[in-house]
Amino acid sequence: MTPDGPTNADLGIEANAVTAVAPELDISADTVIDATGCLVGPGFVDLHVHLRDPGQTWKEDLETGSRAAAAGGYTGVVAMPNTDPPLDNPGAIRDVIERGRQIGLMDVAVAAALTQGREGTEATDVTALYAAGARIFSDDGDSVEDSALLKDQMLLISRLPGAVVSQHAEDTTLTLGGHMHEGETAKMHRLGQLPSSAESDVVARDLKLAEETGCRYHCQHVSAAATVDLIREAKKRGLHITAEVTPHHLYFTDEDLGVLDTNLKMYPPLRSEADRQSLVTALQDGTIDAVATDHAPHSQSEKDVGFEEAPRGVIGLETAASVAWSVIEQPVRFFEIMSAKPADIAGMATQGLWLRAGGPANVVVFDPNENWLPTGFASRSVNSPFLGEKLSGRVQATIYQGKMTYQLDETDD
Repeated sequence: MTPDGPTNADLGIEANAVTAVAPELDISADTVIDATGCLVGPGFVDLHVHLRDPGQTWKEDLETGSRAAAAGGYTGVVAMPNTDPPLDNPGAIRDVIERGRQIGLMDVAVAAALTQGREGTEATDVTALYAAGARIFSDDGDSVEDSALLKDQMLLISRLPGAVVSQHAEDTTLTLGGHMHEGETAKMHRLGQLPSSAESDVVARDLKLAEETGCRYHCQHVSAAATVDLIREAKKRGLHITAEVTPHHLYFTDEDLGVLDTNLKMYPPLRSEADRQSLVTALQDGTIDAVATDHAPHSQSEKDVGFEEAPRGVIGLETAASVAWSVIEQPVRFFEIMSAKPADIAGMATQGLWLRAGGPANVVVFDPNENWLPTGFASRSVNSPFLGEKLSGRVQATIYQGKMTYQLDETDD
């Protein structure tokens, strides 16, 4: 795959580098992958993954999360900081990065907390966190409500090359007691409602702060048409703004919650069909830059309760590419949203690069024509909204630094 589009060619890899991209290579190889009919491009990068490590490793850990990522075609991910304890100090950042390197299945970057303990009251030392390897800063799972504190952090982060603030935009005064998007389905079930303004109001504030400070700003898991409008306008004004959307918000709506399936409970919640259509259009036209899974593992016992008691969050690493392809179905744009753009936002220099001789051998083989039903996962958790859902397009193999980290077994469903 090249930035000009697909080309029929063989790909040679030796050690951790691409050695050649050319038709009918005459080479001897220890391993040969028949990728006839497949798209072969830069490995995927996920900007938003909850690996639950440290502190909640019964749900996921660095190794199981890495294996799930490899099965989904990923060669790089950004681990979110809402762990226990939170990733709010340089030692914790270095520890996760180093343990990810030792596992060796992908590049593990780390988003560092904006505030101590993610409590929203005391700023972290972003300069020290940056020196430890963090490039994305977020209290993910919580918004920073203190505008003055956030502005001060944005000013500091704006001076760090490649650093970005990434917000979980939620006005909790509007979501208290809520479990579902504000709409007819919530009314039918008599559940507390979650208005889209809880997201768009925070994004509107943050965009003003980003403009005042010159800080790069990234909108997490955009779910509402009103938020899309804000991002589109901010980009027109030249602000350094990027945005992500999840596969589940591209695919499902609140109407799919006629039956209260807890594997469809997440935050932001599934919204209306009009919101979903707005997200699809924004991803297609470049207003939204990337697909990010918000992979959020929970144990079966945690999800096997009433809808109101169930935790928010769903897994997504192993099904994301299929959903993204169903929306895009254009090879160059597909690899832009899954590989090139998220790698650029995360500052992962050896990821998301178009395949060329001498480049890094971080590669995914994706068959856009294979139909399949997800029935099991490499992830430690199974809380997927796509269980049993017919999907088109499937990862066949993943190569990280020249090493095969995943290959689809012919016996797999």
